[in-house]
Amino acid sequence: MSAGLFAGLSLDEPRIFGIINTTPDSFSDGGEALSPDDAINRGRKMLEEGADILDVGGESTRPGADPVSVDEEITRIEPVVRGLVELGAVVSIDTRRAPVMTAAIAAGAKIINDVTALTGDPDSLGVAAESGLPVVLMHMLGEPGTMQDNPQYDDAAPDVFKYLKDRVAACEAAGIDRDCIAVDPGIGFGKTLRHNLEILNRLDLYKDLGCPVLLGVSRKSFIAKISGEEDPKRRLAGSLAASVAAFSQGVRLFRVHDVAETRQALAVCQAIEGA
Repeated sequence: MSAGLFAGLSLDEPRIFGIINTTPDSFSDGGEALSPDDAINRGRKMLEEGADILDVGGESTRPGADPVSVDEEITRIEPVVRGLVELGAVVSIDTRRAPVMTAAIAAGAKIINDVTALTGDPDSLGVAAESGLPVVLMHMLGEPGTMQDNPQYDDAAPDVFKYLKDRVAACEAAGIDRDCIAVDPGIGFGKTLRHNLEILNRLDLYKDLGCPVLLGVSRKSFIAKISGEEDPKRRLAGSLAASVAAFSQGVRLFRVHDVAETRQALAVCQAIEGA
C-alpha cells in the first residue's frame, strides 16, 4: 500500500483508530459512551492502550439503523471532540453530514471519515476541501437502513475498487491532495458474507490506487456468519484474524473497538515481517 504519512503519522507501522460511538444504538457498543464524560473516559483509556487516532461518531450506520437529526448528531459529538482534543488526541469525525463536519472541525477534529465517501451531503466535498484536512472515503452500497437488502455486484472486489478510485479522482478535482486521502472498502456496508470475503482476499488491489487503506472489521457480523458467535463482544479473535490477514496485504490503518489486543497482534505481525 501507500507508504509515507497519513494525518502526520508515519505508515511504516500499523496505526489504530479507536472507535468511540456516542450513540444509543451502535451494533456493538451502543449506549456505552452516550454521555460526554463516558466517551472522553473511553478515549483516555484507548490512548493509554496505544490508539493513534480516536474516531468519534454520533450516528449509528449499522445495518437497519435509522438516521438522527443533524442537531442531535452535533450535540452528541461536539463536547466529546473538544474533550478528547484537550487530552491531546488526534480526533477523526465519523459523519456523512457537512454541518457535523464543520462543527467537529471547529471543535478540533483533524480527520474526516465519511461512510458515503463525501457523497451523502451536497456540501460535504466542499467542506472537506476547504478544511485542508485528511479524509477517509468509504464504500457503501445504498443507505444503512436498506444496504443489506440483497446487495448485488458484478465482481465485488474490483467494483468497490473502481468506486473508490472514482471518488479519489473527484476529491482531487475538488482540490484535496491524494496524500490526504485514505480509502475504506466498507466491510459489511451493503455486502454479503461472500462479498466481504472476496474484498478481504483482494486488498492487494489498492496498491494501484496509491492511497492508504483503513480497514474496519472489528466485531462485525461477517465474523458471526463464519463462526456462529452472535455476541459482538465475543468476536475479538475473528476481528484479529481479519486484521492480521489485511496487514499481510499491506494495510496499515485499522479502525477497532479493542485497541490493546489489536496493537499487540499487529506488533507481532510487524516483528515477524521485519525479521
